[in-house]
Amino acid sequence: MAEPSGRPLRWDIYETHLEEAAFRWSQWETALDAPDFVLEEVAEQEEHVAAHVDGLVLGGEPVAERLLVPALADEPERIVAAALALLQAEAPSGPAAVLAALPAAEPPALAALRRAFELVPAAALPASLPALLKHEDAAPGRLALVLDTLGVHGLATAPLCLPFLAHPEPLVAAAALRAASRARLPLEPAMLQLALDSAEPTLRDAAIVTGLMGGHRGAWSACQAVARAPAPGDRLPLLLLGMSGDERDVKQLLELLSTEALRPDVLWALGFSGRVAAADACVELMRHKPVAALAGEAFSAITGLRIAEEYAVPREEEDEALPPLEEDLAADLTPKPEDALPKPRPESVAAWWQQERQRLDAKQRYLAGQPFTPLALLDALASAPMRRRHALALELALRSRGAIQVPTRAFAMPQLDALKAARSVQASSFSRPFAEGLRG
Repeated sequence: MAEPSGRPLRWDIYETHLEEAAFRWSQWETALDAPDFVLEEVAEQEEHVAAHVDGLVLGGEPVAERLLVPALADEPERIVAAALALLQAEAPSGPAAVLAALPAAEPPALAALRRAFELVPAAALPASLPALLKHEDAAPGRLALVLDTLGVHGLATAPLCLPFLAHPEPLVAAAALRAASRARLPLEPAMLQLALDSAEPTLRDAAIVTGLMGGHRGAWSACQAVARAPAPGDRLPLLLLGMSGDERDVKQLLELLSTEALRPDVLWALGFSGRVAAADACVELMRHKPVAALAGEAFSAITGLRIAEEYAVPREEEDEALPPLEEDLAADLTPKPEDALPKPRPESVAAWWQQERQRLDAKQRYLAGQPFTPLALLDALASAPMRRRHALALELALRSRGAIQVPTRAFAMPQLDALKAARSVQASSFSRPFAEGLRG
């Protein structure tokens, strides 16, 4: 097979493009949740992804038919790489091939295809994508993919989304809520309350965020109710409690630290509370090895102290002993973002805190050692570790009632555009805590 120019195609080059695009995308996707990367560094990784995807696009239909379409049934990272290239192909057969892969896709493949739809420009989406919502035999996963895609790209409308709020599958109803939230669509309070009362955490959490974005008091009541008796995995309600910055909410979180199974999620929430009392608790928990790194991360987020150099345990000194064999067989060895967090030196941090604590006001909320302000929030979104930016963006969206949404899981350019637009908005429009001024 030859290129239009008549030269034979170098299949080894295109195969390398596909392998590298998949590998580089996997690295980039992991970096979005990394505690040791910032946006500028992730943008550099993104350039490698784009270069290899562009190479695949330039291969045209021959490369699409021989390499990309078969890859849509491969491993998730190869599916994303192939779908990114096909969706941006000049020939309509490229996007059509991605749509054709949806019905047979198992959940991991469907998640990969959804990710590709989310990442391409809105102009690259197949025009017939919304029509998939009208297929009576559409599987719940496919409906959720379409709804989430429309929501991410700002294409959700009331006629498309609202009918699915009552869908019997929580997966679909939650996706409809997320899409409605991003589009700031008005919701019937009764319909929202049904979702808030759901026993399915995914649907309940989507309803909480959607309700808070719309200023509904019932959503905050539901969040507080979950946080009064949380279960492991109730990460979002606890996070929102921390974000409120309210002293009573922080006190409640501090009390939950006595439950060992909840500590990781509670520490995550306390890191966004910005309160001196939370920093005090973090110093103590740095002495507890299972959560020491998480406590150090939360403490750093409040006080601004970087856990490094004399305040961190050198990597070579960290205890890397394997757990006993009987524990190791059941252990989940999948790498987690928090595995890259530095381990603090409790004594060094405590000594620093003893000197610095007096300059902080216990009634004030802090962000990286500075008083929490709308501009400080925007600065943090530009410079904070990637792992923390998703929560910061959520707070910004809630404070602005959805007017300012920074897509922290998109490529860098849409993120930077959103941040630039946010800086042009009056700070007073997102200066009030999101839990204030709720109605209903």
